[in-house]
Amino acid sequence: MRLLAVAGAMGHPEIMWRPDQGLSARKPTIDDVARLSGVGRTTVSRVLNGGPNVREPVRRKVLEAVQTLDYRVNPQARSLAGGGSRMLALVLASDLDAEPNSFYASALELGAVRQCLHSGFQLFTRHVPQDDPAAIQQVIDIALNQRCQGVILTPPFSDNADLIQQLRARGVHLAAISPGGGGLGLVDAVGIDDEAGGHDIARYLLELGHRHLAYLGGIAGHLSAESRLDGVRRAMREMGLPDDALTVERGDFTFRSGSLIAERMLALSPRPSALICANDDMAAGALSVAHARGLQVPGDVSISGFDDTPVSAIVWPPLTTVHQPLKAMGGEAVRLLSERITGGGGDWAFRTLPHSVVVRESAGAWEA
Repeated sequence: MRLLAVAGAMGHPEIMWRPDQGLSARKPTIDDVARLSGVGRTTVSRVLNGGPNVREPVRRKVLEAVQTLDYRVNPQARSLAGGGSRMLALVLASDLDAEPNSFYASALELGAVRQCLHSGFQLFTRHVPQDDPAAIQQVIDIALNQRCQGVILTPPFSDNADLIQQLRARGVHLAAISPGGGGLGLVDAVGIDDEAGGHDIARYLLELGHRHLAYLGGIAGHLSAESRLDGVRRAMREMGLPDDALTVERGDFTFRSGSLIAERMLALSPRPSALICANDDMAAGALSVAHARGLQVPGDVSISGFDDTPVSAIVWPPLTTVHQPLKAMGGEAVRLLSERITGGGGDWAFRTLPHSVVVRESAGAWEA
């Protein structure tokens, strides 16, 4: 193993147990290195910092002890020891084979940047391919190697309990946006009640008279989007509708996937009278297909989105959608994270922000 000894401006750097040692192992301390090498704690610190006045045989003995114990320098702790970089990372999932979501990522980033300015932090954004087998390690490397004091995780990384536990075991401060499943309750988080959002948009359409719905979902495993589908199903049960009154197909949150799924949905016989889309980009894609097929929206089919991004107001007809306060969510994630970094906060908190159904012209009454 190659050891990197990095000079520090103040004190000694903390030492971090290597990832391949497992999370159950005790993290060794600088005193363990001192005992194994037979020298004092101050000498170990001087060696690790590349300091002067250390005889070569002593330096070799300390480095051999470090290698035997399989240590490496923790760059995050070194940054904190030197006063801190005041840098936060926003980690976003990406798909290299699909176009990006038109507004979701930029809205979160804008809200986070605004709060960083207020809180005295800087922000950098990293897009990590969510389907890459090395995605988890990429996120860990971002946290440890980019001198950041905290990391904000977005779906599906915020759903991943193993990733969260690995980062916490390494002393990384975290906040999560819209976590689900195992990610809930492990770190401070912010989001809306996605299940209630799905319920509310479905209930609105059902009260307009629609009885045959289609749901154009996002990527399987995105638990916040799955919660929206759960809400749609709950609204249908409340109306006494059978399971086959809802047709479900998953896409990837893009305009293109919304178009492809809508082609199939609108070719069905009988055709669903309303399409509920997992986000506004997919709804815009579905709307384009309806126009191409000569269907009137909402006369022949109603279409709804989710997020209330700018595209929802500029397409024709403008989309009925669910408002998700994305900028506020990004800002609140930074606020929660900065409180942790500065020593505040008690139990892990989940801040639920309000959502609302935004009624526009793409959804209308239906008479069977």
